[in-house]
This record gives sequence, C-alpha cells and structure tokens, in this order.
Amino acid sequence: MHYDTLIIGAGAAGMMCAAHAARTGRRVLIIDHAKAPGEKIRISGGGRCNFTNLGAAPENFISANPHFCKSALARYTQWDFLDLVGRHGIAWHEKTLGQLFCDGSAREIIAMLLAEMDRAGAELRLLSAAERIEKATDGFRVALTGTGTKSGEITCRHLVIATGGKSIPKMGATGFAYQVAEQFGHAVTKTRPALVPLTFDPSALAWIKPLAGVAVDGRVRADGPVFEEALLFTHRGLSGPAILQASSYWREGEEITLTIGGSALFETLKAARQTNGRRDAATALAEVIPKRLADHLCSTHGLTERMGDLSDKRLEAFACALSDWRLSPMGSEGYRTAEVTLGGVATDGLDARTMESRHVPDLFFIGEGVDVTGWLGGYNFQWAWSSGWAAGTEIASRH
Repeated sequence: MHYDTLIIGAGAAGMMCAAHAARTGRRVLIIDHAKAPGEKIRISGGGRCNFTNLGAAPENFISANPHFCKSALARYTQWDFLDLVGRHGIAWHEKTLGQLFCDGSAREIIAMLLAEMDRAGAELRLLSAAERIEKATDGFRVALTGTGTKSGEITCRHLVIATGGKSIPKMGATGFAYQVAEQFGHAVTKTRPALVPLTFDPSALAWIKPLAGVAVDGRVRADGPVFEEALLFTHRGLSGPAILQASSYWREGEEITLTIGGSALFETLKAARQTNGRRDAATALAEVIPKRLADHLCSTHGLTERMGDLSDKRLEAFACALSDWRLSPMGSEGYRTAEVTLGGVATDGLDARTMESRHVPDLFFIGEGVDVTGWLGGYNFQWAWSSGWAAGTEIASRH
C-alpha cells in the first residue's frame, strides 16, 4: 500500500503536520502505537492543556543552536494557533505568565486536531508501530506491526518522525526518533530529563522532608535565567514551577540558588521588629512565607528570640542567607516524571524552514524529538504546532 506521506506519532506535532500535509489532496497516513491519539495532550495542564503561551519567543527555548527555532515560530505563531482554537469554539483563559488553558478539557484540543485531519482527509491508524524503516528509490519502505493494522509493508514518498522524546515512558515514550535519526546519518545531541523535580542526598533530605507539601513563591536559578514562581518541598527534594524551569539548565554537580521571602526581606523584618518587638522571629517571618517554613528556617538559623532582641546584624545575616540559599541537588526524578526531553536530533542536520533532513530528502523530524526544548508554560506545545505546520505545509506544496 502506498501513501504520499507517512507520519509516525499521533501527538501534538504529528497531528498538526497531518492536518496540513493532506490539504492538497495528498494521501496521508498517521500511525501511533497507543490506543488513543494525543495522550500527552490529554494529561497536560491538569487535564486542561496549557496549549500555548502569549509570550512564546525564541529566547524561551533551549537548543545547541538557539537560532534554529526562529523560522518555524515566526511563520506559525501563538496567534495563529489561537485563531484555530477560536474557529473551533474552544473557550480558554490565561493563567500566570501568559499561559493559556482550555476552560473545559484538554480533549477539546485533541478533538480539534482530529477534526482538522478529517477535513483534510488524513487517515489515522492506532495500535500500529513501525518495526523497520528502509530507504527506497522513491521514498521509504516501512514495515508495520500491531493489532491496529495488518502486519506488512507500506511505501511512502515522505516520512515524518513525530514520536517525541523519552519523557513519561509509562505512556509509551521511547528513543525511537533518535534511532531513526542515527540510522539515516543524523547526529543526536545528548538527551536528559527536563522540566523535572530535583532530588537530594539523605543528609539534605533530612532537612527538606519535614517541609514536604509546603509551597512558597521564590526565585530559583541554576546555570541560566532566574525563574520567579512557586517552589514545592517534597519527600524526595524540590519541585514546583520554578524548580522545573531551573532543572532544564541544571547539571549534575552544580548548585542551584534560591531566594525566599523576597529581595527586601531585611527591611521587612526590621519593620516587623519596630511594629511589635515582642513577637518571636518565626511569627514575624510567617507573615511573609508559610508558617511551617518560617518555623523551620528560624529554628535552623537559631533565631528563637523575640524580634526586639535581634540586632540588625543578625537579621541582615538571616535575610542574606535566604536571598542566596545554595543547594546541591543529587539528581532528578528522571524521565518518569520529566515533562519533556532536553536534547535530541541535532538541528544542523535539519532545514530550519521545513524541518526536512539535509542528509535524506523527504525525511522530516518534528516536535520534541528535535533538539529544541521549551520552558514550562505552553512553549513546548507551541513548538509542536510550529514545527508540525512547517513540515506539513512544505509537504503539501510539493508536486
């Protein structure tokens, strides 16, 4: 059986690509080994899908080549995707930092993509996997297996790899995209879990564990930008948006720096002392951060006296410690809980405008499998839409 285009991976990027590749009447098949399409979409954003970000821009992405993502992001923007969402009547709302979510369910985004695919005439086949891929004279030969299809071989002119990265293996994530890339002569940059909670050794956990469940606004920095969002203490270490963001820049053996209580904490504590010097330090600090955390920090730093008995020097030293609090994570929770995979198919082997291989004509790589990783907050979905659109429109334009 012959198709003009075979897309492997019915996730965000793959379905977006299929909807555009089939629009000029081409015969397009998209396959996935899962029993339902868009599973990562379904679970994202607490079931409401943080589908893009109003501020999506190239500086919100990590890659060995920070310029690679610019073309696709500029040609299919967050505003283009919002227009699509609007045409399908999907209600949405903005949360913090430009993050856009469905008012209803993430399933609405999946239904929208399926409707777009159906309108274009793309065919979806689930419970089907590519067992073997070979280059043919005019395209590719792909051996398919699975309960959703008859085992056998199909041929296609264009082949699109949209299988994502290694994150969340319980949903079937594998390194398939990297294997295909290497098979056809592409380099793969080192991969690692990203947007992932950080873990600590037993000595540090002895201090952290009593705070499990406490969330606090703070500033977190690894070897990259400073992120000002919530962080969460857990039984295994630290999580929360600020930690997940910093995890993409952190490397083993390095420190992270936390700021708790705000940059003006010293002035805040002095004002609290002047207002009521009879209170103990933990009570005063609890007006700025959660009480359990305030109690723990004051006890650890020996601030057990009343505020009126604490000198400027001691208050300033305490405030400085919380504004430059350095911790050394032992590792991360790994691909099991990582939202995305950092690294992937090296971009120097791909055309930034079309996502096509520079080594093998008619072979495309899109989405998370490529060495382009977004921040937390809808950026990775925008990369899926943009890269999927870039490949799909290029395929549709060919005769």
